[in-house]
Amino acid sequence: MPSRADATLTPSAITLGTSGLGDRADAVATARALLRTEHAMIDTSNAYDGGRSEQVIGRAIADLGGLPAHVQVISKADRDLGTGTFDRDRVLRSFEESTSRLGLDSLPLYQLHDPYTITVAEAMAPGGAVQGLVELREQGAVGAIGVAAGPSALLTAYLETGAFDAVLSHNRFTLVDRSAADLFDRARRRGIVVFNAAPFGGGMLADGARSGARYAYRDAPAELLAWVQRADEVCARHRVPLAAAALAFSTRQVMISSTVVGLGSQARLTELAALLATPIPEDLWPALDALGPPPSPLTD
Repeated sequence: MPSRADATLTPSAITLGTSGLGDRADAVATARALLRTEHAMIDTSNAYDGGRSEQVIGRAIADLGGLPAHVQVISKADRDLGTGTFDRDRVLRSFEESTSRLGLDSLPLYQLHDPYTITVAEAMAPGGAVQGLVELREQGAVGAIGVAAGPSALLTAYLETGAFDAVLSHNRFTLVDRSAADLFDRARRRGIVVFNAAPFGGGMLADGARSGARYAYRDAPAELLAWVQRADEVCARHRVPLAAAALAFSTRQVMISSTVVGLGSQARLTELAALLATPIPEDLWPALDALGPPPSPLTD
């Protein structure tokens, strides 16, 4: 029988992202490890790995005899991957699929995820996707509703409707891209919960400016690689790994409620603990600022 989760959204400083769990042989063991950490929130989505992320988390919850009391699982509604349909009925089906896989009958947050096949007007219209989210919130099936995507202009348009309790943006607020700063600041001033996802830019700010490095799923231009290399050298002089600085850049921001870090293995969970434990000297930040503005890696 599905268990009832706490419907009150209480984000922790770190949210554990699970888009990379997939078909790994140790996926369920990794999910159990995530559920046992001190971090209070786990983020997934209906479409992550074709639903396998939610399935793995659901199996781990069952293995533990239920969701640990301190943990909240949040998920996202996704369009029909075959037709692109993203309306009220699809959102309600998506929620049913998500909760069935997770073995939960309620969620503290359910988000409109990557609404790229519809316009904001279509999403907000009667029978649109947002109506489905609002109905779930009114029924008490979800505690809060949010919107999750990349482009800041799109997310701003959704927040201007006043319908949402939370916003998640990825790859737009990092050491090398500050383009979501205005979005986040405006959201927090309105009392909206802010999730900043992908503080490592998909890997480059964790692994460094090696040949072939990518930022936000795209090949990184030479000028961006050069800036990251200089930043890495500054961090080294301060005895701070670049990845630790990239993570702290997000976690130190008052306007960010929670930083979403993707974890696909137990090894990555161990690495996260080490990064969070790294002392960051205050003089690192002006030293990085002295490099000048980083070349913008994205265009919204």
